[in-house]
Amino acid sequence: MSGAGAPRGLQVDASGAKVVIVASSWHTEVMDGLLAGAQAALADSGITDAEVVRAPGSFELPILCQAAARGGADAVIALGVIIRGGTPHFEYVSAAATDGLARVALDTGVPVGFGLLTCDTDEQALDRAGLPDSCEDKGREAVEAALATWALLARR
Repeated sequence: MSGAGAPRGLQVDASGAKVVIVASSWHTEVMDGLLAGAQAALADSGITDAEVVRAPGSFELPILCQAAARGGADAVIALGVIIRGGTPHFEYVSAAATDGLARVALDTGVPVGFGLLTCDTDEQALDRAGLPDSCEDKGREAVEAALATWALLARR
C-alpha cells in the first residue's frame, strides 16, 4: 500500500486561513469519503468554513483550483478520482489534471493539496477514500500537506 512511510505531524493550526476544496463529481462513494476526510482534517486544523466547489470531473480540477487560488484562497484542496478503463482516456486525463494542478501551485504560489486518486480499480480507490473500511485517507492527507506547505510559506 502506498501509505507506508507517510509523514506524521503535518497538522498545523490554520485558524483564519481561507481554504477552498475543489471536488470532482464522479465516483460518488469515493468522493464522499475524500470530502469527509478533507473536512475533518480542516476542522482539526481550526477551519470550519471552507468553501466546497464541485467540479464536473477531474479534468476540470486545475482551472477551478486556479480560480480559487486567484480568488484569494490561502490553500486549495483538489479531490478527484480517475479509474483506469480500457482506453487511453485514463492516461490523458490523469496527466492533464496532475500537470495542471502542479502548474496552478507554481503559477500562483498557493499550495494545492493533491487528493487526486489515479487507480487501476474501484477497489483501489475505495481503499484510499477514507471510508470506514479504507486503508488510507487521501482527503485528509491532501489537507495536511497543503496546510503544512501554507505554514512553511507563511514563514518566508
